[in-house]
Amino acid sequence: MMTLQEMSDRLEIQDLLAHYSFAIDDRDWDALDGIFTPDARIDYTAAGGIAGSLADIKRWLPVALERFPTFQHMVATTQLRLDGDRASSRTILFNPMVHEDATGTRSTFFIGLWYRDSFVRTVGGWRIAERVEEMGWVKDAPDMPPVPDVPAP
Repeated sequence: MMTLQEMSDRLEIQDLLAHYSFAIDDRDWDALDGIFTPDARIDYTAAGGIAGSLADIKRWLPVALERFPTFQHMVATTQLRLDGDRASSRTILFNPMVHEDATGTRSTFFIGLWYRDSFVRTVGGWRIAERVEEMGWVKDAPDMPPVPDVPAP
C-alpha cells in the first residue's frame, strides 16, 4: 500500500510532466524555470535536437520549433521509481507536429518517444534534474533542413 507521501510525490511529478508539455506547446520558455533545476542537463539529440543546459535549451527551442505552427506533447504511462528526495522515470510521449515549409505548405507527422527523467525534490517542489529523449518511431516526417545553429550568449 502506498503511503500518503508516495501518493503526493507521484501526483506532483505527474503534474510536473503535464506542466512541461503545456510550457512547450504554449511556447512559454520561461515556464521551464519552474520545471527543471537551474543546473539541469537536457538531451534532445535522439530526435535531432541538442544536448545542453537549461539556458542552452531555452535559446534553442524557439529557433528549432519556429517552423512548426502547432504541436502537442502528450505524455502518458509513466514508470516512476521514488527514492526519498530523488526519483527517476520513463514516460511515453506521443507528439503530433504540423510542419510548414518555405512555401507555406503544411503537413502533419508523428513522433513516438520516451523521456527518461531524473527528479529531485527542492524547496519549490519536484524538479527535473536530467531529461534524455529516447527515440521510438517517426511517421510521415517531411524533408526538413537542419535547425540553424543558435549562437552562444
